[in-house]
Amino acid sequence: MNLLRKIRKTGRVAEQAPPAPQAERLPAARELAGSVQVRCVDAGSCNGCEIEIAAAFGPVYDAERYGARVVASPRHADVLLVTGPVTRNMAEPLRRTVEATPRPRLVIAVGDCALNCGEFAGGYGVQGPVADVVPVDLQVPGCPPEPDAIVAALRTVTRR
Repeated sequence: MNLLRKIRKTGRVAEQAPPAPQAERLPAARELAGSVQVRCVDAGSCNGCEIEIAAAFGPVYDAERYGARVVASPRHADVLLVTGPVTRNMAEPLRRTVEATPRPRLVIAVGDCALNCGEFAGGYGVQGPVADVVPVDLQVPGCPPEPDAIVAALRTVTRR
């Protein structure tokens, strides 16, 4: 009973919302009406970025309060969060995933590996960075990027 009282007294615990993004809105994002459906695609990462994406959608950073929601299928998505360097085996599935995503769509490269292959540069199984395989609309640098940066990128899309 004491625990329930404490939970009721404490209420919802989340990071304070930073100011709304001032960056120029992406052309493809103008057609999206303030909320987006997000699909995460791992193109060959070490899973560090996926952990940070999970934290961004978790209860502390709560990306959903800014209009971003994770979906299970690229056919339902507006935004693809792509992590890791694109491996040779994932290049074609990544292209197919982007093609399966309806227009207007945005591709966000998350993490240094997605931007320039990071630690995996020059590896025998690496095709290259995400931008070499599919067009990228937005980049989130970091190894791994902090949840704040991921949420900020999503907020530039939703403008919330």
